[in-house]
Amino acid sequence: MRTVTNTIPQAFAAAVRRDPTAPLLTWYDDASGDRTELSGATLDNWVSKTANLLVDGVGLGHGDIVALVLPPHWQTAALLLGTSVAGLAADLGEEPQPVEAVFTTPDLVVRATAWSALDRYATGLLPLAMPLRTLPEGYADYVTEVRNYGDHFRGGAPVDPADLALSGPYELSHSDVIEAATERAAELGIAAGDRVLVDTAVHPEAADWLLAPLVAGASVVLCANLDRAKLESRITSEKVSVSLA
Repeated sequence: MRTVTNTIPQAFAAAVRRDPTAPLLTWYDDASGDRTELSGATLDNWVSKTANLLVDGVGLGHGDIVALVLPPHWQTAALLLGTSVAGLAADLGEEPQPVEAVFTTPDLVVRATAWSALDRYATGLLPLAMPLRTLPEGYADYVTEVRNYGDHFRGGAPVDPADLALSGPYELSHSDVIEAATERAAELGIAAGDRVLVDTAVHPEAADWLLAPLVAGASVVLCANLDRAKLESRITSEKVSVSLA
């Protein structure tokens, strides 16, 4: 019997509990050759560190907004989930607005400047979570800074289903996000226990590549710059049951 979840942190906690050692998110970039596999426990570690960075490092509080001007990536997942776990709202970079912090890549810095924020972080989304050699002016390195924070997040008040989860053109509460993700999982044919391969070029929205599988109880094989010649062998090697490519 599946646990009923009404918030993003609840959905993520349920995913980790199912099997902390099993792959929850596997990342491929066929342009760089990068493959990163994160178990539930490993992703939870990154999520907790991110939440601690946002609360203890940046000093954000319940309901503050964090802009994520980032492409699909496992670090983007850690940042989105960490933001939610910390009781903050995520702006997924659709429409500029005043926010408390912004996270982006060097390639998207020009776009990210449209978001007004005092605290700015960049990540190269590099293999092995390597730090950037050269930081954009005015930015701190996310992967360097986040490693200084604790592996467990001890937040204040629990996240409420009515709390704001996603901010931007459409403001959605946690219950709204869970409902939409559940409906989207059904549309995409994702069910509990599935191993879902997602081509980021086809499904660039976090609702598809992260939230729908998470809420459904599935794991993800997230592929950027997908080499179609490798698709069938990857489906076999990763034991993929649903392909969104």
